[in-house]
Amino acid sequence: MATPTVDKFLSEIAHLMREKNGTAMLDFLCYEPPWPPLYNQMISELRQAYPVFQQAGLERKCTESLPAEEEGEGGGSFTSFILFLSKYFAFIRDVDVSQLLETHDRLKALLGLAIGLDKRPDLVANLTSREATAGGGEASEMVTLAEGSANLIREAFKKCASERSGNISGLDGEGKPEGRRIGIYLMANLCLKLFFHCKKLRSAEQIFAMIYQQSPPLSLYPAAQRTTFLYYLGRYHFANNHFYRAQLALQAAYDQCHRQATRQRRLILIYLITSNMILGRFPKAHTYQRSEARGLREKFEPLCHAIAKGDLESFRRLTDINHPSASWFLHWRILLQITNRCEVLVWRSLARKTFLISGNLGDAANKKAPTLDLDDVLVVATLLEKRALGIEPKDKKADDSEHRQPEGRTHTNSIFIFPPTPADTPPAKEDEDELPDGYVDPDLLDFVDPPGPDLPTSETVESTIASLSRAEKVRHHGSEERFAAAGWLPERVGDDNFENG
Repeated sequence: MATPTVDKFLSEIAHLMREKNGTAMLDFLCYEPPWPPLYNQMISELRQAYPVFQQAGLERKCTESLPAEEEGEGGGSFTSFILFLSKYFAFIRDVDVSQLLETHDRLKALLGLAIGLDKRPDLVANLTSREATAGGGEASEMVTLAEGSANLIREAFKKCASERSGNISGLDGEGKPEGRRIGIYLMANLCLKLFFHCKKLRSAEQIFAMIYQQSPPLSLYPAAQRTTFLYYLGRYHFANNHFYRAQLALQAAYDQCHRQATRQRRLILIYLITSNMILGRFPKAHTYQRSEARGLREKFEPLCHAIAKGDLESFRRLTDINHPSASWFLHWRILLQITNRCEVLVWRSLARKTFLISGNLGDAANKKAPTLDLDDVLVVATLLEKRALGIEPKDKKADDSEHRQPEGRTHTNSIFIFPPTPADTPPAKEDEDELPDGYVDPDLLDFVDPPGPDLPTSETVESTIASLSRAEKVRHHGSEERFAAAGWLPERVGDDNFENG
């Protein structure tokens, strides 16, 4: 059967592919009804010539009409885009806005392909575009294929959330969502998946705000939609350093996730364990024995032991970027949170252990509070930091080698200081575009080059210990460098899966 409109459309797409005109390409791919008249005619031809059971013929039609690869040497392949276009034809051919569940499934398949293409920038480089800013003509932020798809789905979500027909509460006579409100969480979850993939948390925040203001209660929707939404809500709070809120959302998602959905439960559990670790609550042994927790014990348990023991040396090594597990933590985007937020727990445990060994227990009869000598904490912390940096104990009679710069953590300001030029080095030719040897930033002219790594001092130990305890239970004892040691950890309630560290 002849399909003149489809043939014309493919001809225009092929021309745009050869011209590498991504802006016009995006204008051609309409996703949302109502369709323009020519698109209605093209949809009619697709339904007659290429019904659902002839999807292979539609793919073959696209392959024959579009260039297979980019012209010129080193040109990339258009195979993935041709597959994408055949999916697009299938989508507009079969979509029925009155059947939101079927529409959701088709959008999910289409957006899954969009994420796959976004991971291959070499295949979609010619389809991305930069929009000119208003009036200036300057290029704005590049919009990726996945982000563009998310923006399209967000419009569908807005229409679902802004439904005004029916009851003002959005519920029918049986207390269930009605009208387009049925698709609120279907569309929201698709948007959140793409926004998290693109690292666009600000756009995800808009989704959460609209749901809070306009959506019926989450409990009225299916478990799969609830679990997915709570997972992304937990991820959002985690990314914004609201770890208690993240733990609440992730725990609810984990409890409601089906036991056979092992992959989804594992995703939730990784962030749930991390959130609880930062709050000072560690997984119990039986949590690691579940199928979704396979391999997690080897990642998290050494960190939990280091935190509970106050082992600053082990904690530094486990969170080092060169540690074998660092790539795994970076993949899940939790390494920096663990490094920065769990360090305070290590110091708290270190202070408690030091107090148990050398602290003054006080005298309740004479109303003398237990005290902790900060010099003891400084000695232990310095020893552990040196071990973490690989610095061996040295003899006091040794030469100035103790002032050499060791490998490991160094003072941040040292990156602004360049080594001085040796005396026997011939003068270099002046070049305004290059910095001379021994250059020091003018703001750092009075700065003294640090003699070694950034080791603890009495001031840093005092400020750290003061920040650990609750203010109402801490008293500084003058020049004795002692602190009243009453209550190093706030009270927390454990549960079936986690316990206090």
